[in-house]
Amino acid sequence: MELTEKTQLLDAEAIRRALTRIAHEIVEKNKGTDNLVLVGIKTRGIHLAQRLSERIMAFEEQQVPVGTLDITLYRDDLKQRTEQAVVHGSEIDFDITDKTVVLVDDVLFTGRTVRAALDALIDIGRPTQIQLAVLVDRGHRELPIRPDYVGKNVPTSRDEVVAVNLVETEQVDKVIIMEKANTL
Repeated sequence: MELTEKTQLLDAEAIRRALTRIAHEIVEKNKGTDNLVLVGIKTRGIHLAQRLSERIMAFEEQQVPVGTLDITLYRDDLKQRTEQAVVHGSEIDFDITDKTVVLVDDVLFTGRTVRAALDALIDIGRPTQIQLAVLVDRGHRELPIRPDYVGKNVPTSRDEVVAVNLVETEQVDKVIIMEKANTL
């Protein structure tokens, strides 16, 4: 299936502003940074978590630890996939027990990725609380999962794809909606 760009939702400046706002909301809701850690879901969630940590450091002058979470083996569609799953491994060099973990991802859609991430986190430790931060919430939830922090809510159709491009992975910061190309 070929996709074409339909519209751009966020440019680099809008992404920067959204992440700055989310960083402030995280600190405000948690009354500071004590016992706070950020965990990014591979792949783009990692880069977003790192950016949030940098923003928090800029205004709180406190380093918030950042970990990476690979949910490959926790996916509920693992057996349905035709390609071989590639496991990169999680990198969380700190104890999450008794911490407030802010799970970070780029797009929230059905909720299945977040469910897998919750399972993976619980296998690593027992946090006091798990919060969810996403750059884009596009709706269409299949599971009762709701983000605590959202950069942008975007109503979409199921046929559309929300693509988050980041400098770290695609050499540009933008969020676009893609749609099926008209092939005659």
